[in-house]
Amino acid sequence: MSENQSPSTVPADAVEKPGGKKKRWGLILSSVLVVGALAGGVFWGISIVDPKESEEYLALSESQSAVAAELDTLKADYDELENGIAGREDAVEERGAALDEQAANLDTWDQELQDAEDKVAEREKAVGKIAAEQLENSVDSGVWTVGSDIKAGTYRTKESVGSDCYWAVLQTGTNGSDIIDNGIPGGGRPTVTVKKGQDFESQRCGTWVKQ
Repeated sequence: MSENQSPSTVPADAVEKPGGKKKRWGLILSSVLVVGALAGGVFWGISIVDPKESEEYLALSESQSAVAAELDTLKADYDELENGIAGREDAVEERGAALDEQAANLDTWDQELQDAEDKVAEREKAVGKIAAEQLENSVDSGVWTVGSDIKAGTYRTKESVGSDCYWAVLQTGTNGSDIIDNGIPGGGRPTVTVKKGQDFESQRCGTWVKQ
C-alpha cells in the first residue's frame, strides 16, 4: 500500500483472506481427482467388456461353426464318393482281369478246336485214302481180268458170306472153260489169291478187298 492510499480505497477482492490460497489448491486438487475418477471409470468400463461376449463375435463364431460343420459334411461326402470310385475301379479291374482270362481260355479252346479239326481232317483224309484204296482194290460180283480189271494179290471178303457164295479162278482167254480153282465156302470170310493171266469170278459173295 502506498503512502497516498488509504485503507478504504483498496478493492475487497484484492485483499487475500487468510487460508485463501489453500482453499484454491484444494479446489484444484478436487477437480483433478474428479476428472481422474471419471476418466478411470470410462477406462475401467471399456476394459471390463469381453470381446468374446459381443454379438458380432458370437455371430461370427456361430457362422464359423456352421462352415466347419458343412466342411466336415462335404469331406465325408467326398471320402464316400472317393471310396465308391475306388471300389468301382477295383471291380472294373477285376472284371477286366476275368475277361482277359476268359479271352485267354477262348484262345486256348480255339486252338484246341483247331487242332481237333485238323486231326479229324487228317483222319478223314486217311480214311478217304483207305476207302479210295479199298474201292480201287475191291471186287464185287462179276468176272474180272487180273492185271487190267483188278490187281494181282490176295483178296478176302469184306463180310461173312452166305451159303450161295461161289468164286472161281479161271485161265484168261478160255471164256471160263479152264477152271484153275473154285469154291463154295458156305460161310465165313473166304480168301482167294489171283495173279496176272487169270480171271476171277465171284457170285453172291459180296465185296472182296485186296489184302
